[in-house]
Order: sequence, then C-alpha cells, then structure tokens
Amino acid sequence: MFRAVLKSLLARKIRLVLSGLAVVLGVMFVAGSLVLTTSLGDSFSNLFATAYQNTDVQVAPKPAPGQNANSGPSAARGATVPESVVRTVRGVDGVRAAHGQVMTNGTVPLGSDGKAIPSTTGQQYGGNWTGTNSVVQLRSGHGPRAPDEVVINAGLAKTGSFRVGDPIKAIISGKTHTFRVVGIYGYSGNRDSLGGETSMQFTTATAQRLLLGRTGVYSDVTVTAASGVSQQALADRIGSRLGDGYQVQTGKELTKKTTDSLKQGLKFLNYILLGFAGVALFVGAFLILNTFSIIVAQRTRELALMRALGASRRQMIGSVLLEAVVIGVLAGALGLLAGIGVGAALGYVFTHVGGGNLQLSIGVPASAVIASFAVGIVITVVAALFPSLRASRIPPVAAMRDAATPDRPLTRISVIGGVVFLGGAAVLGLGLFGSLSGTATLWAILAGVLIAFIGVALLTPLVARPVVGGIGRLMSFTTAGKLGRRNSARNPRRTAVTAAALMVGIALITGVSTVLSSVQSSIDRLANEQIKADLIVSGQQTSEVPPSFDSALLGKMRGISGVSSVAGIYRTSGQVDGKTTGLAATDDVPALEKSLSIRRSSGSISGLRDHQAMVDSKTAKSDHLKVGDTVRVRLPRGGGTYTVSGIYKSGQGGMSGWLLPHAAVRGFGLTSPTSAYLTVAGSGSTAAVKKQVDALLADNPLITVADRSDYVHQQTSTFDTVQTMIQILLTLAIIIAALGVVNTLALSVIERTRELGLLRAIGMKRRQVMSMITVESVTISVFGAVLGLVVGAGLGAAVVRALHDQGITQLSFSWG
Repeated sequence: MFRAVLKSLLARKIRLVLSGLAVVLGVMFVAGSLVLTTSLGDSFSNLFATAYQNTDVQVAPKPAPGQNANSGPSAARGATVPESVVRTVRGVDGVRAAHGQVMTNGTVPLGSDGKAIPSTTGQQYGGNWTGTNSVVQLRSGHGPRAPDEVVINAGLAKTGSFRVGDPIKAIISGKTHTFRVVGIYGYSGNRDSLGGETSMQFTTATAQRLLLGRTGVYSDVTVTAASGVSQQALADRIGSRLGDGYQVQTGKELTKKTTDSLKQGLKFLNYILLGFAGVALFVGAFLILNTFSIIVAQRTRELALMRALGASRRQMIGSVLLEAVVIGVLAGALGLLAGIGVGAALGYVFTHVGGGNLQLSIGVPASAVIASFAVGIVITVVAALFPSLRASRIPPVAAMRDAATPDRPLTRISVIGGVVFLGGAAVLGLGLFGSLSGTATLWAILAGVLIAFIGVALLTPLVARPVVGGIGRLMSFTTAGKLGRRNSARNPRRTAVTAAALMVGIALITGVSTVLSSVQSSIDRLANEQIKADLIVSGQQTSEVPPSFDSALLGKMRGISGVSSVAGIYRTSGQVDGKTTGLAATDDVPALEKSLSIRRSSGSISGLRDHQAMVDSKTAKSDHLKVGDTVRVRLPRGGGTYTVSGIYKSGQGGMSGWLLPHAAVRGFGLTSPTSAYLTVAGSGSTAAVKKQVDALLADNPLITVADRSDYVHQQTSTFDTVQTMIQILLTLAIIIAALGVVNTLALSVIERTRELGLLRAIGMKRRQVMSMITVESVTISVFGAVLGLVVGAGLGAAVVRALHDQGITQLSFSWG
C-alpha cells in the first residue's frame, strides 16, 4: 500500500502541488512569526548587552508613582538622583569610577524645513555628553563646551542632513531651543544608532536644566567596578550604603530586565501573526478537504479494484491518510523554509526602518521547526479524515461502474451543521453578553466565532443549490452559461466547501470592518454631541512622552480677540490610594466644563480649590467614593491628600478619571499642557481665531489646532490604519480561498474528462468550454462572497451590540 500511495502521488504531481500549497502558506505564517520574534529578541539582547557593556552597576531613583520599573528614560518620570549621591557612590570601596548621567526620552529634533524629524521607534533621546568609550565613538568635531552646543548621533545627522557647524532646533518640554552641532558620534561596529533612535547630547548643566528642570541632579549614576570586584558584590555594597531610597542594579540585571520587557512586548506581535496563520490554515483545511474528496471520487474505480484484490477498509483509510501525511511533511518543510525567509525579511525591515542599524541575528527556534511539521501534518490529516472514511466505504462492485460515487443526501450534514452553529452562537453569546472576565471572555468569543464558522460551512450545502442556481441565472444567457450554472449546482457539497473557504476570509474582513466603522461612527456622534469647544489644541502622541506646548501660550490664546474661554489640560501618571491611574489637571474648570459639556452627578464641578479633586461617576462607584471623602494622591514630584468635591458623569467629552486643581501641576512629571479647548464668542470668527493660534504654535510643529470636525477625524483616523492592516493580512486567506476555487475546478475538469470530450464531440467550441468553466468559477466565488458578507455583517453587528454599554451605540457598515 505504501508503494501504491507513492506511485499515485508521483503520477499526479500537479494535484500534489495544488493540495499542499495552502498548507505551505499557512505554515509559512506560523514559522515566519516565530522566526521573527526570536530574531528580534536575540538582536535586542545583543543590543542591550552592548549598551550596558561599560556599566557594572547602575543607581537610579525608584520609579515614580504610575511608572513601570522597566520603562525607559522619560521626560515625564520626575524622579532624579542628586549630586550628593554621586559623591557617595564614588566613595564606596570597589568603585573605580562613577558619573552622573542625564538621559530622557522626548527631545524632538527639527529638520531644516521646520518639521519634526520622526523616529519610528518612538525613541528621541536627550542627555549629557560624558565622553567616548568602547561603545560610543566620536566621528567628527568635539564634545559640547557651551550651553548652545550639542553633539548628535550619526543616525540623526544622516536623517536630517546635519554637519558639524550647522544649527539645529529641538523641542524640549513644549519649547523650541536652538543649538549648534559641534560633534557627530557613532557606535562600535560602524553603527549610526543602536536601534533607530535619535540622540542629542548637551553639556551636563544644560541637560540638567532643560531635561530635568534643575541643575545638580541626574537621571541615574553609571558605576564601573575596580579590578577583581564582581558586579553583584559592588551592587550589594552600594545598596547597603544608600539604603532603600534607590534602585541599584548590575549591568547583567539591566540587560536581562530590559530584554525580557521587550520580548514580552514582542509576544503581542507574535500573537497577531499566529492569529492570521490560524485563519490561513483554517481556510486551507477547506481546500484540502475538497481536494481529497475530489481525489476519492476520481479514484473510485481504482480504490474499488484494490478492495476487490483484498485490501481492507483499514488499508483504504490508511492509504488516503498516508497521502495526507506525505503532503503534510512536504508542505511543512517548504513552509518552514519560506517562513524563515519571511521572518528574516520582516526582521530586516523592523531593524532597519527609520535609519536604524540594529544588527539582525537570525534565529530559528526549535518551536518553529516542530510547529511547522506538526501543523502541516495535523491540518492535512484532519482535513483528509472524512474523505478517507468515504474511500473505505467504496464497495468492490464499484470497479465495474464508470461513474463517480453519487452525492449523498444532505439531511444528516444539515442537522449536524444546525447543531454546531447553534452551539457556536451560544458560546459567542456567552463571551459577548455573559459574566466571564479577563481572557475567558476573549477565548469564548474566538471559540464561538470558530464553531459558528464551522456550522455555517456545514449548512452551506443546504442552500448551495438554490442560491447558486439563482446567481448562475444572471450569467446563463448562453448555452455555455447554462451548462456552467448547472455544473456549479449539481454537487452542492463540493460547491459549498469551495465557497466556505472564501466565506471565512470575507466574513472576517466584513466583521472587523463593521466593528471599526461602528466605533468611528459612535465616536463621531458622541464628539459632536458633547464637545462644544470650537477649537482644540493637541498633538499626536508617537512615543511614551505626549507632545506638549509652553504654558505661557494659554495666556496669549486668551488675549486673542473673539476668544471667550480657554481651558488647558495637563496630564501625568500617578497613584490614588495606592492604585496606579492617569491624572489630569486644568487651569480653568468652568471653561473645561463648558467646552466638554461635563455634567454634574453630585457635589460641585464648577471649580476646584487646592487639595480638592473631581472624579467621574464610574471610577467613584468602583472605588466606593462619595463627595467629602479624602484620597491620598502620589505624583511623580510630590502629592498629598485631596478631598472629593464633585463627581461628574462618565464619558462626557472624552473625560474620565481624576481631575486635580492647577496647583497640583508642579508635582506632575510633565509640567507643560498637552492640550487646550478654546471657545469662540458668538460674534467671533472661528477661522480668524484658528489662524492666530496657528501663528502662536508656529515654533512647535508637534502641536496643531483643529476645529471640532477635524479633531474628531484625527482621533478616529487610527481605525482606518488598523482596518487597512487587517485587510492586508487577511488577504492571504482570500488568496488561499481563490486557490481553492482553482484547485476544485482543475480537479473537476480532470474528473469530467469524458463528459467534456463528449461536449466537444457534439460541437462545443473551445471558447464555449472556457466560458462554461468561467461561469462555474464566478458563480462559486459570488456565492462565497455573499455568504461572507452576510455572516461577517451578522457577527460584526453582534459584537457592536455587545459593546453598547461601552459607548459603541451606532451600527455602521463599511460599504467600501
């Protein structure tokens, strides 16, 4: 039987290729995602090992309230290390050298055109120049000696076309500063940057004043151990000298913690790619199922002869499954090779985008090899299981017949499909409307969608004949068209499985598009109903540091003719009664209340005195708070006890959480406003005011002013990008489904060789044969598309309905 299977496969090479192609594409996604995340993880491990090469111990302030202990340097962190600590560390036994370092994220360089030079990684560092070492190498010029001098990394120099002697502007804490480039530096290995970041290094005093707000303080202390002193021993000595007020870590610990944190973030990317790989394999299973069903039908006489020669039913099942295993092994191997190539290509894009020169280390984990073969074999074997059972039921007498095995009644499969669909709907309903929590809700929704898809696929043969017949009538105005319509409808099982593969891809695209379109429509409606401000000043956040502007501009905006009120918003992370949360403050509570239509739930929301706070009703309910209660607030640079003076209704104008008085801003990590709401008097011109505000913001390209409709569009434009990305990734499922149509028709033509020969014998021309097959293809494809649109729209509408309590109240379809 083994030799017979191999000879059968080698005799039908085209069928072998078509059968395995879908699995190759799905396995490629699985292997590619694992190779990509492993390669990126290894590359960043090497990067951080290099970055901390000259650091034996680092002394840093303990994370400010609301800050992640593993977060990178940020202008909004607030906590610093005083000069006295640097002197103390230098006096610890075993310390060869210790120097204070200033390093924050959020120094945005401007190009010669006045526009911000982007960093695709969101890393735009500013710091103090501490000289060269085995990693940092000065390529031209010298270090900064005056307050207006700066050295920049070669990546920034190339991106902005800067040379030594050129002026360069940068936005720091919302203000624009001008410097002169006096030096350009790179890194070991002839790298222009470590990971695509931009970096500007000033004198220590300038860096302290601009980046940390005052002189005599540092972001951290970098320590080099004396010869013969281990990192851990030195860290223990320094820790015991400084006490619990600081975070003391070895260079090895820093490398591991930073790498682990990054790898945790890469898992999200891995899950996304594996999700789309699952979709591709799910669709591919339909293709393989159909392929093996047709193969069994084509080989009816051959298999019957084997039965007549003494082959048992078990051998018949084994022969078909053996074919599936061979195809699965070959597809797994090819998919693994393709996945390694795809993973390496994506890794190169990730590590070199935006001018980065991160050295990519290609890693092929054992999990990628195991998963590739496991997935390839399991998918093909499972898909071939039912056709193999069908092959085992072929009686020996079938060897005497020329016709293929007739199609069976649809009663059983329709009943099973109905039960499976109802089961999927029940699980989906439990996930959407049940009381599950955390990941259980997500898994219930995913399982419900998968089971529902299978149920719909099982039900499609029931509706295939009438629906396909109806669609085919639109193209049956010729004899060839009529034959094509009848051919597509005469085997409802085969047509249904082919169309179901197309249905899955289109249903997912339709469902996701429906949800995102509904979210956009709901946000549009809420914003137009609740935001009453005529103009909104804000910036697009591209890194962990939100763009801000000079607080002095708020007073200048109030002085513009026609402006009736201006409310500035300041934001930070902090803790309220030990719970980490986002905090906001405003310099004009009545103006904010008017701009965002904030409505009172209880207490007063018309103003805030020092040490008073307002909170939204949802947070107040979850934390069991009422007007008059006191809470302990910790800020990056201070804090205190605040009394709840008012509770406002949740979700008004996008406001939520805690609102503090303007006096609290001095304790924020970022003391510049991040947005402002302007209301124009009835007789004023919004366009004229907007033009004057634009002029005030001319020196800060990160901040823009927009009217209400433009602002809402800016906030929802992200959904368009997400939708496009999902559609591009799901296109792979559509491609596999299209291959399924090709495969089905190609094998169908082979199966109908005698029939087509007879048609040619009675006068059908080649052009008519081509037309007939084309009608079949279009009819099946339109059937799958219609199914996908109906199922996808239904699933999307169900999700939107489940999100009604979250503010998604508008059902909208993405007609494009």
